[in-house]
Amino acid sequence: WKKLGEVAEIYGGLTGKTKADFENGNALFVPYKNIYENYEVNAKELAYVKVSDDEKQYKVEYGDVLFTGSSETVEEVAYSSAVTAHFEEAVYLNSFSFGVRFHKEIELIPEFSKHLFRGVGMRKQLKKTASGVTRFNVSKKRFKHILIPIPPLHVQQEIVRILDKFTELETELETELELRKQQYERY
Repeated sequence: WKKLGEVAEIYGGLTGKTKADFENGNALFVPYKNIYENYEVNAKELAYVKVSDDEKQYKVEYGDVLFTGSSETVEEVAYSSAVTAHFEEAVYLNSFSFGVRFHKEIELIPEFSKHLFRGVGMRKQLKKTASGVTRFNVSKKRFKHILIPIPPLHVQQEIVRILDKFTELETELETELELRKQQYERY
């Protein structure tokens, strides 16, 4: 187990953007909703923003884990989405989110990260990093003190295999239940 701040860097989303920058964009970015709704970033749900060549903006990379920075409830703060794809062009992060990039020597596969940061135990730690009354925001200082496990690669791969299979079965079951409900309503 390691403190997140010891094994990774935290970076922010887009800065200095106006509403007009999002109307006729020339660069892709990961919207808040994409992070909130997906365990892994959905490359088909990216949006556009105007970014000039001389701007210093952080680019999202394979292996990063993206987090929502704020929410209306403490239960929904710091939702995560792992970057499990290699993007062919520059992709940025929206300004209401932040990213975590693990140091090169840390062997943490993104497919493991997608399950790790959405797990019940980790969600308990993540909620403790938030503060607020009507809007809850993640404290980056507290966030850096979250303890994360870094198991050997073969253990990570086995965990991913099992959890991906459960996710697949859960999706099949939900589909079957929905079809049965429609069938019941029809008859």
